[in-house]
Amino acid sequence: MTEHTTPRLQHFPISWFAVIMGMTGFTIAWHKAETLFALPLAVSSLLLALTLGLFLALLAGYAAKVVRYPQAVEAEFAHPVKLNFFPTLSISLILLSIALLPYHPPLSMVLWSVGTVLHLGFTLYVLSAWLHQTHFEISHINPAWFIPIVGNILVPIAGVHHASSEISWFFFSIGLVFWLVLLTIIFYRMFFHQPLPGKLLPTLFILIAPPAVGFVSWLQLTGDLNAFARILYYVAIFLTLMLVTQARRFLKLEFYLSWWAYSFPSAAITIATLLMYERLQLPFFRGLSVLLLILLTALILVLVAKTVQGVRRRTICVED
Repeated sequence: MTEHTTPRLQHFPISWFAVIMGMTGFTIAWHKAETLFALPLAVSSLLLALTLGLFLALLAGYAAKVVRYPQAVEAEFAHPVKLNFFPTLSISLILLSIALLPYHPPLSMVLWSVGTVLHLGFTLYVLSAWLHQTHFEISHINPAWFIPIVGNILVPIAGVHHASSEISWFFFSIGLVFWLVLLTIIFYRMFFHQPLPGKLLPTLFILIAPPAVGFVSWLQLTGDLNAFARILYYVAIFLTLMLVTQARRFLKLEFYLSWWAYSFPSAAITIATLLMYERLQLPFFRGLSVLLLILLTALILVLVAKTVQGVRRRTICVED
């Protein structure tokens, strides 16, 4: 590796795996749409192949960083914001297991098992760090803090196919309860302290993910579109509407890798809406799901273009 490229590896951020979360969510959304609307397309198969290839490339890149620059990795672990992005790796594995389930159940089982165990480890580590911290401040908290703990709510989506439902209920319970705890703290921070810096403003979209994913997981666990499922879905829709009304603020932001925080929550609400249409067959949800899928596709295209541009201009993988 040349001297010119060495520093870029040193500053290769763990948050790259948020790209995998977004791309996998996008893949799952398209697969659901193809199935539900009987589309004569194979977009999701292509997206899955691309996402798997990208995941392996990013995994190799971060593994190289671990070997060559362990101090840089340790610094990320100690950082009050970057720490919360390490579980994007385990969540990526869980999401890939969901995307692979219709195509290759044994591989899905392997990825789900590894991702679930790894995510539980991250959950325990991060929660311990929060409990015994000496340097975190209220200004450090942002919706990315949902990722380590609330990310557990994803486990049942594939988990009900791979293991006892009790395991899925265990992880769902953790994610649901800590969503409410962290949501309270985050709104307190937003209401009574300084606004999020521009670089972290896209993480507000992460607010959508817990109720949207919780809705999907609840349907997998119970099979019932009951009152609680509707509460989760409509809270997610309200949060989506709230953030869409603030689009002007987001459009003014300079591009950072944190823009990928827009992607997975947008995919989650799209998938949830497709499921609502599948269950209720109401024209409103059909139209809304199609609209959300179109917007999600446009968003992913913009994010990919901006990311490629950032890599070419060497504005990504640089020192903060």
